[in-house]
Amino acid sequence: MSLPSRSARPGPRRLSPAHPSLVSLVLAVVLSAAAMLSSAAPTAAQPTTSPQPSAPAPSASGDFGSEGPYATAVRVGAFHTLYYPRDISASPRRHPVIIWGNGTFAAPLHYRTLLLHWASHGFIVSAANTGQSGSAYAMLAGIDALGRADADSGSEFYQHVDLAHIAAAGHSQGGAGAIVAGADERIDTVLPIAPGPLADIRDVHGPAFLMAGQTDLIVRPWLVQSFYNAATQIPAIYGELRRVGHFTIGLDPSVYFTSTTAWLRFQLMDEPSARAMFYGPSCGICTDSDTWSEVQRNALVPQ
Repeated sequence: MSLPSRSARPGPRRLSPAHPSLVSLVLAVVLSAAAMLSSAAPTAAQPTTSPQPSAPAPSASGDFGSEGPYATAVRVGAFHTLYYPRDISASPRRHPVIIWGNGTFAAPLHYRTLLLHWASHGFIVSAANTGQSGSAYAMLAGIDALGRADADSGSEFYQHVDLAHIAAAGHSQGGAGAIVAGADERIDTVLPIAPGPLADIRDVHGPAFLMAGQTDLIVRPWLVQSFYNAATQIPAIYGELRRVGHFTIGLDPSVYFTSTTAWLRFQLMDEPSARAMFYGPSCGICTDSDTWSEVQRNALVPQ
């Protein structure tokens, strides 16, 4: 879906305080053991022609669970870690943005495999370097930083950031941060994964895909459903992954690849083959009972 550019506005109206717990501390330890440590070095060559915002992204051919067409790079900064197409400076198009929020006491490294998967499908992922992302301030600051890079002729991101198409995503406390960020008018869609409770989805103005784990004992499915039930002003989908717990996202992130990538490519790139996974009378996630233990769609989702 093609959306017009919007002017940057201040962050969301309400704070969402952190909710640390002893169990949350385990997230940093457990996921660190599963994190991959290698990274590719970004290139710095500048494009010879200005990229076009409307230039089509390479097609994912409907296989959103497989690695995308882009080689990837990682850049670790003081406040944000970027995961993005490695040859972005030579790209003929602008690339949509995903801002990411970590769980309590976690870091972008813990979610590296999933964030690199998104980057391989053409997204620039700006992950806040904080384990306290519930307020969404650090997440939203990533948009401002990318805006400056997009305007800087000395940056490899120069004229390659699609600031008109932005998603907010996150896990646990970061999932709550994604909901809080969804109140900002620059955010087109939210993707909260096992979101913590300290957020108000009634402030979100774009479509929401709320994900829960059937066996999650930290953020139980009914907590995620409560967000879905309150989201009466926007198209909202609730998806509960079968046999998935709170830490699965770090230990076996591949279970998230297909559905999250399809949602992001549909919402931010208008990928035709991704639409059928969520919309229509026989949507893909609606009929895939092996992967999903429960799926709900509200009345604003095209049936």
